[in-house]
Amino acid sequence: MFAFLTYHTSALLVTCYRNGNPVEGERNYSYMTAVCSHLGVVKEKLCGLVLHLNYFGIAIAFTIAASISMMAIHQSYCFHEEGDKSPCHTSTYWYMIVFGVIEIVLSQIQDFDKLWWLSILATVMSFTYSTIGVALGIAKVVENGKFQGSLTGISIGNVTLTQKIWRSFQALGDIAFAYSFAIILIDIQDTIKSPPSESKTMKKATLISLAVMTPFYLLCGCMVYGAFGDLSPGHLLAGFEFFHPYWLIDIANVAVVIHLVGAYQVYSQPIFAFIEEPGLRRFSRSQFFTREIKIRVPGLQPYDLYVSRLILRTIFVVVTTVISILLPFFNEVIGLLGALGFWPLTVYFPVEMYIAQMEIPKWSPKWLCLQILSVACLTISMAAAGGSIAGVVLHLKSG
Repeated sequence: MFAFLTYHTSALLVTCYRNGNPVEGERNYSYMTAVCSHLGVVKEKLCGLVLHLNYFGIAIAFTIAASISMMAIHQSYCFHEEGDKSPCHTSTYWYMIVFGVIEIVLSQIQDFDKLWWLSILATVMSFTYSTIGVALGIAKVVENGKFQGSLTGISIGNVTLTQKIWRSFQALGDIAFAYSFAIILIDIQDTIKSPPSESKTMKKATLISLAVMTPFYLLCGCMVYGAFGDLSPGHLLAGFEFFHPYWLIDIANVAVVIHLVGAYQVYSQPIFAFIEEPGLRRFSRSQFFTREIKIRVPGLQPYDLYVSRLILRTIFVVVTTVISILLPFFNEVIGLLGALGFWPLTVYFPVEMYIAQMEIPKWSPKWLCLQILSVACLTISMAAAGGSIAGVVLHLKSG
């Protein structure tokens, strides 16, 4: 369902890359620019608020996810050295701090968003840990000799009916997060040459991407659930601490960490620009924004470190790290982000821009169908948000 909805709304969004004529009209270079061109300045500001909150939340989610994988590597080593019966207790907090320190250093790299090889590295790492996760799930099912769990999920009794409902809603948010790539579609489309038209190329690329990722997501989820049933971990690789060979699980978790280290920076660049560019324009003569420190690196050209960049970006990373420590609930945070970002960014704005672009008459059959789609997705997002918030509250009470 999410794959179908995402493809449909993505097709609407990429059609709005140009104003007026989809082939020869004026280009929009970012998501917010497209919203401003089609829907006006007020909705552009609203879109910017949701968009940057989403980027901020993604940085928190990546910090939590990376710390879980880093802790899993430590536990794997501990089990290997001291035996499977060793408790090997450790906290994710220290790993969040380590991850934060790494991001503070990387955030000082100039033009990090232009490092094209990051996309290739992220793709390789994603397929690496996903493939290992699926393979481990299959191996565990073979070892068990049967599939665990049931078609209806966790049984009433192990959880209450209310908890089961909230968890089901939260799961919708988790899936929505996985399909919330609309925020970068326009930016990617702006790098495509024509002919054929950019929208035609993007529609084809989106279809191929969804056709690959959806079966992969289903396979990951179903095989791990088949392996562990009601005891399935929220983090794909967290259930395999005692699995042999240890090094295979370590490779998967290292791939997760490498992926998230780079992804954190990629998704943080728009926030860095949002914070720094207005200040530089307004206070162009201020020492805070113009002062730079030359750092000499042996064998390389001197590196220019801007004081404003060092302070502002460090504050951003510290804030996201502290919030991650306070809310270390992976699935609940992911579900809440998916719920808050999916409807406005993946559905509402693309639908409204498409209606304005194509000048679809109000109350016409096509207008009604698009509005029904938007309202239905809003309902799903609200349910997912409710389930995720309920999960966070439950964790806070029990913690």
